Amino acid sequence: MHGPAMSGWLLMALCAATGAYCLLRARARTGEERRAARAEALMGFGMAAMAVPAAVVAPPAWGWVLYAVLFGVAALRALWSSRRSGHHLHHLVGSSAMVYMSVVMAGSGAAAHGSHASHAMAAAGGVPLLTGLLLVYYAAYVLRSGARLIPVTAVPAGAPAGGPPAEGWGARPELALACRLTMGIAMFAMLLTL
Repeated sequence: MHGPAMSGWLLMALCAATGAYCLLRARARTGEERRAARAEALMGFGMAAMAVPAAVVAPPAWGWVLYAVLFGVAALRALWSSRRSGHHLHHLVGSSAMVYMSVVMAGSGAAAHGSHASHAMAAAGGVPLLTGLLLVYYAAYVLRSGARLIPVTAVPAGAPAGGPPAEGWGARPELALACRLTMGIAMFAMLLTL
């Protein structure tokens, strides 16, 4: 992605840590929750790979095509899984956004090598209307997720301090929500840099 190297490295580290936690969560869950955690881990690691500053490690031209294919398959899987759970619609939007960003970045690489077909899209940073719609979606998602993290009830005085439940760190619903919030913010930031 475009942007300063330091923010790219920080975004990469944040997305990689989120992906790692999602893998931990997948081990602690079963069924539909496990599939959702795996999809979120893929998204976290994919975003981490895309966030590596291009000035430091420039991906090969075929790398963006690989990302587009990988997340295209993930989008199709999310579309199929959305029959069982509405949360997979969010995975569908996220995977589709990753395909879109990969195509834009592949186009910017091709434009740098003289290809005229993709030059207009890459120079404009993608399709402005689509980028704007994705930015609005992720802004709303981040605000909604952030609001869900705000506690609605106070802990009574003298109540024991909360630690990880007996099931372990993978079973903490507030951490799963915080990971989703983190990936939403990261996606918003990546779309802004197009």
